[in-house]
Amino acid sequence: MEELKVKIGLEVHVQLTKLKTKLFCSCPSDYRGKPPNTYVCPVCLGLPGSLPKVNIKAIEYAIMVALALNCKINKRILFFRKHYFYPDMTKNFQITQYDRAGGAPIAVNGYLKLNVNGKEKIIRIRRINIEEDPGKLVYPTGSIITSPYTLVDYNRAGIALLEIVTEPDIETPAEARLFLQKLRSILEHLGVCDCSLEGAVRTDANISIAGGGRVEIKNIGSVKDVEKALAYEVLRQKEAFLKGVSVRSETRHWDDVRKVTVPLRVKEEEQDYRYFPEADIPPITITDDYIEKIAKCMPELPDERIKRFQKEYGLPQYDASVLVSNKKLADFFEEAVKLYGGNPKKVANVIINDFLRWLHEKNMRISDVKTGPGDIAELLKLMDKGIISIKIAKEILPEMIVTGKKPKEIVREKGLLRISDEQVLKPIILRVFSKHKKAVHDALKEEKAINYLIGQVMKLTRGRADPVITRNIIVQLLEKIRKGENII
Repeated sequence: MEELKVKIGLEVHVQLTKLKTKLFCSCPSDYRGKPPNTYVCPVCLGLPGSLPKVNIKAIEYAIMVALALNCKINKRILFFRKHYFYPDMTKNFQITQYDRAGGAPIAVNGYLKLNVNGKEKIIRIRRINIEEDPGKLVYPTGSIITSPYTLVDYNRAGIALLEIVTEPDIETPAEARLFLQKLRSILEHLGVCDCSLEGAVRTDANISIAGGGRVEIKNIGSVKDVEKALAYEVLRQKEAFLKGVSVRSETRHWDDVRKVTVPLRVKEEEQDYRYFPEADIPPITITDDYIEKIAKCMPELPDERIKRFQKEYGLPQYDASVLVSNKKLADFFEEAVKLYGGNPKKVANVIINDFLRWLHEKNMRISDVKTGPGDIAELLKLMDKGIISIKIAKEILPEMIVTGKKPKEIVREKGLLRISDEQVLKPIILRVFSKHKKAVHDALKEEKAINYLIGQVMKLTRGRADPVITRNIIVQLLEKIRKGENII
């Protein structure tokens, strides 16, 4: 099973969500949450006599993405009609780009470098197309498999898309996840796509094993589901191969409820689409000066930011990579460091080890979090001043994330202030001595046993006892016992 060669290629469809209007008309692009079929016009519906006009800002964003992915940008680009009969395209063709028959997409021959188990791996980018998004199919009473009928919302029709197509260089589902995570980080740093929006990034995953037929899994909505769908397909196709059953070329759907892929239709071939040039959009010339102007305005990209985090904040490569994997997380970290004014490594530790853990556990995105960078800075300052312990900080962080309450407010409400008054701590310690006489006897002989007594004090005070002062009092009391004093 392990020796069977796996080849995976991805087609990633990225909405240019920063655009105010659609790709070929002036309809607003902010279609989410709007009443169905209200953000439409004759152009995006493809009505007779309507003429498309290219959104030039989409060209600019596409060039930025192409530069970030190390692509060669074509100086003369054409749009083509891709014909197919689907109800989500009223004109029965999609305006896209084509890399054959004299066609030229916006960019070709790029690559993206990944860190796979500590080794560099290059995933080649075959091409980047600019195209329009189709409408959205809605299944009111279930899923694509179970719903007895389908509705169509054309608000999404005509939204500007980039189709980013890789070569089949990916060998495992985990590599596919790493590629998509890094691509999303690049898109977010460029500011061309808010990848957290529903449907903003959708992936078609192509997979074949040991020379079998190429299977395409359509419209997978999340990075996690891409990895899960590919893992299922790897197992399904390997088992078929070992049983001597040929895997046919087909298009499949990822059922995220049952966690399986199911057949949709026989895979279309390129000739089925009957590509030909879009007569209503003339060729577009892209000059070197235009490319250079865009390149000069490019923001800091993830790889550059990782290096800066290492140099400027003294972070290990792993910490910097985790933080930069999500632009909002990296921005959150930098603002927290600025407001904290202390050791950046402390901020990174809290965000990576605790903040992110709670986000994953509560299935929240950073945009859902109600606490801000200033609250993380305040939490660290409370620890530095000895007002709360690290245990208390970890205890209140989840409440900060969910409610947005300030650290001081939670500490005050729950009575979690650190106990540093010796007059308060001494009776508590004496109770521990009385209850754990064997531990006291052990501590008289072995200094390490003191830690057990400290732990019991922490348990009684719910982690509020100052550990340094607690240790000092315990050492003093043990010394009195050695001198023969009866303190219990």
